[in-house]
Amino acid sequence: MPELVSLLPIVGIAFLFWFLIIRPASKRQRELSRMQGALEVGDDVMLSSGIFGTLASVEGENVHVLVADGVTLKVARGAIANVVRTEPAADEPGEG
Repeated sequence: MPELVSLLPIVGIAFLFWFLIIRPASKRQRELSRMQGALEVGDDVMLSSGIFGTLASVEGENVHVLVADGVTLKVARGAIANVVRTEPAADEPGEG
């Protein structure tokens, strides 16, 4: 019994490590994978390099991103870091 009690702090530290580090990281990875899997032509996206563009086509694990008139980049689907929402925020003042 005293051996089990002496292991309690180690088990507690392992649980805290999992709860504070591993669990949130795996949740972020799942959300990123879900977002990258739901990409559609016409989505405004930001690449992991910081380049903004619009999806011109989706071909399996590659996508074509329109970054300027007549300029498209062929990148891996995993390079998409974020889908950019162009809707104005509710707290921004509107015109009028």
